Amino acid sequence: MAFRSSLLLVSAAALALAACSDNTASETTEAITTADIAEEPAMEASTADSAAEASSSTDIPTAAPKIAYVYSYGFRVERDAIAPLQERHADMCANLGPLTCQVRSMSQSGADDDYGYGELELSVAADKARDFGRKLAGAVEAEGGEQVSSTIEGEDLSKQIVDTEARLRSREVLRDRLMEVLRTRKGSVQELVEAERGVAQVNEEIDQARSWLQEMRGRVAFSRITVTYQSQGAGPGGFVEPIRRAVSSIGPVAGNVIGGLILLLTIFAPLGLIGYGLWRLFRWLRRREDSTANKD
Repeated sequence: MAFRSSLLLVSAAALALAACSDNTASETTEAITTADIAEEPAMEASTADSAAEASSSTDIPTAAPKIAYVYSYGFRVERDAIAPLQERHADMCANLGPLTCQVRSMSQSGADDDYGYGELELSVAADKARDFGRKLAGAVEAEGGEQVSSTIEGEDLSKQIVDTEARLRSREVLRDRLMEVLRTRKGSVQELVEAERGVAQVNEEIDQARSWLQEMRGRVAFSRITVTYQSQGAGPGGFVEPIRRAVSSIGPVAGNVIGGLILLLTIFAPLGLIGYGLWRLFRWLRRREDSTANKD
């Protein structure tokens, strides 16, 4: 009995020890698993922080602003020098070549009072526009003229260009999807018809976006230069100028007076003839009545 009791006690102790070992192992495994799970987000967070720090430390390249410039120059020269100077400026533009400078328009006007005016519009490559403006002013000074005005205006088209490019890409993706529907012929007849209409509309939007994009890029690549010419005789001419204008206006004034008289004569001459005829008829009737009364 004593031996059996001892055996039972040893067995119970062994079972208890085994149970304790299993619990310890389970707790240890549980702790390791929990630690691994907890460490992974921590490692990911530290990796994300490192990446964020690396990205913040790296300079992000920024695109240069896309600005369309417009230059305006005003020159005062002799009236007779306006046309030759315009031709010289146009030749200077032509010498740069059509890929660098283009003449858009050229006009002249003048009057009898020695006042002349001219205008020349050019499109010049943006990186050479300012230097070309200086050359225009130098040519005017060589002819004895002077520069009276100069302005530079710029319009930032960066946002409009980026938005148009994004819209163009999205429209092209939509067109490709619709074309895929038409190519595979998946869907009902109504859906295929709608897809064809959608392709036509999207193509129109794509063409319009490309046109806008090309126009804006052209404005950025080529600056517009407007050159105006005015004669030195413009404005008041002192004491002699009003007299000269009065003398020169004698002819038009005399012509207006004579024209008015002719107009009055045209209106009143027929009326006068009719009145004179009525007066003669009245006198004839009066004489006839008097002669008849005398006979009676």
